Amino acid sequence: MSKTNAPITLSTGHERIIVLLLCAIAAVRVFTFAAAFPFFNNVDEQAHVDLVMKYAHCDSPRDLGYFSAEAAYYFSLYGTPEYFASPRQFNTRQFPPPNWTLPAEERDEVVNRIAAWWQSNQNHESGEPPLYYAIAGAWLNLGRACALKGGWLLYWIRFSNVFAAAGLVWVGFVAAQSVFPDRQLSRLSVPLLLAVWPQSAFYSIQSDVLSPLCFGIAFVGLVKLLQAERPSVRLAIWTGLALATTCLVKTTNVPLLAVAGIAAIFKVRQLARGGAIGTTIVSLAALTISAAVPIALWLAWNHHTFGDLTATGSKIEFLGWTRKTVGDWWPHPIFTFDGLKEFWPELMASFWRGEFIWHGQRLGSAFTDAFYWISSTLAIGLATISLFPSVAKLTYLQRQSLWLALLSFAALVAFVALLSIAFDFGGCVYPSREHPYFTSGRLLGAAAIPFFLLYARALDWTMCQITRNWLRLIVLGGIVLIVSVSQVIINWPAFLSRYNFFHMGGSV
Repeated sequence: MSKTNAPITLSTGHERIIVLLLCAIAAVRVFTFAAAFPFFNNVDEQAHVDLVMKYAHCDSPRDLGYFSAEAAYYFSLYGTPEYFASPRQFNTRQFPPPNWTLPAEERDEVVNRIAAWWQSNQNHESGEPPLYYAIAGAWLNLGRACALKGGWLLYWIRFSNVFAAAGLVWVGFVAAQSVFPDRQLSRLSVPLLLAVWPQSAFYSIQSDVLSPLCFGIAFVGLVKLLQAERPSVRLAIWTGLALATTCLVKTTNVPLLAVAGIAAIFKVRQLARGGAIGTTIVSLAALTISAAVPIALWLAWNHHTFGDLTATGSKIEFLGWTRKTVGDWWPHPIFTFDGLKEFWPELMASFWRGEFIWHGQRLGSAFTDAFYWISSTLAIGLATISLFPSVAKLTYLQRQSLWLALLSFAALVAFVALLSIAFDFGGCVYPSREHPYFTSGRLLGAAAIPFFLLYARALDWTMCQITRNWLRLIVLGGIVLIVSVSQVIINWPAFLSRYNFFHMGGSV
C-alpha cells in the first residue's frame, strides 16, 4: 500500500487529546445554545424548574402538588412568549419587553398576576424519579452560596448541562475503545458525533439530560462484563449502580433493565458452558443487588407516597389519558404504512434535533429532518446486516457488544411505540387522538451511545472498500458539517431574543 493510502494512525496520547478537545467543544456548544434560549421552553421546563427548586429545599413531592411560590415568581418574571406566540399576536413587529425591565410598580402587578395563576396549577411531573432534581437542586444551592440570584441563577442551573455533555463524549470514547479496539476511525467517530449531537434537551432544565450519560456508563460496564472471562465484583457493582441511576433519572428508561438482564443471562450461559459459573456467582449477585436495591427503594417510596409503584398514575389521570384494553391496541394507525411513515421519521428527527418550537413552529428544517431519519434508518439497517458472520468480519466480542447496542436502542423505540398504542389520549394536545404517537426523541436519549456505535459501525462497513483514508474522513466530516451548520442556522433566531442570557444585564 502506498504512503498516501496508508491509514492515519494516532498514538493513544494523541487520541486522548483529540477526545478531550471534543469534550471541550461539546461543553462550549451546550453553554452557548443554553444561553441563547430564553426561559421557559415548550418541553415542560416550568415543571422541571419547580421540582429543582423544591428538591433544593429538601421538599420531595408526595403528590402532584401545586407550583411553588418561588418557582411561580421566576416563571412570571423571566418567562418569554416567544416559544408559543408570534409578534403578530401582540399587534406589533416585536414582542413586548421582558417583565424584569418594566418599571417597578408595573412589574410587580404583572408578576403577581401571573404568579398567582401558576400557583393555582398542579405540577404533573412531580412523580418523576428524583436523581436529576436532587443533583440540580444541590447545584442550585451552590449557585446561591456564590451569591447568584434572579435570572442568573436560572441559567446557572442550565449551565450544569455542560458537564453532562462533556462527560457523554468521554464515555462514548471509552465505549468505542471497548467495541472497536482495532478501528481508530470508528473509535473517534463516536465521540465526534456525540460532540455535535444537537439534541435540545441539553439546552434546557430537564431530567432527560442525564439519561445518555448514566446509561452510557452502564453500557460500558455491560460490554466489559461480556468481555471479561471472570467479571470482578467491582465491575459488577458500578455497572449495577449505573443501571439504577439510569432508572432513577427517567421512568421511561426502565426497559433498559430488561436489556441488562438479557446480557446477564447470556453471560451466565456462557460461563456455565465453560464451567466457571461458580467462581463468578458473587459478581453476578453484586450486579443484581446493586441495581435492584436503589430501584426497589424508589418503588417503595412511590407506593407509599403516590399509591402506585412508578408514581405515574396521577400524571396519567391529570393528562386525561385512559388505558386501552389489549384488544383495542390493534386498530392503531402505527400498524399501517401511513402511520409508520408519520411515527418513525418524526421520532428519529426529534432524537437528533430535539423538540423546541419557536414562534409556534417546530425548530427544524425539512432537509435536516430528512437527513436525520434517512441516515439513521440506513445506519441501523446496515449495522444490523453487518453483524451476521456471513456478511462481515467481526470478532465474537464485537458482535456481542453491537448486538447489545442494537437491543438497547430497539428496546426504547419499542417502548415509546407501546406507549403510543396503549392509551386513549382524550383531549390531550400531545399525544392526541388525531396524532396518537409518542415522537419525543429525547425518550430514546439514554441509548445515545449505543446508537452512535451502530452509526459508526455502519459508516465503517460501507466505506470499507474505500482505501484512501482521507476519503473516509471527508464523508465523516461532511456529516459533522451538516449537523453543526444546520444547528446554528436553525437555532439562530434564539440569539436575537431580548429574553436570553446575553440580554439579561442587571435583571432583578
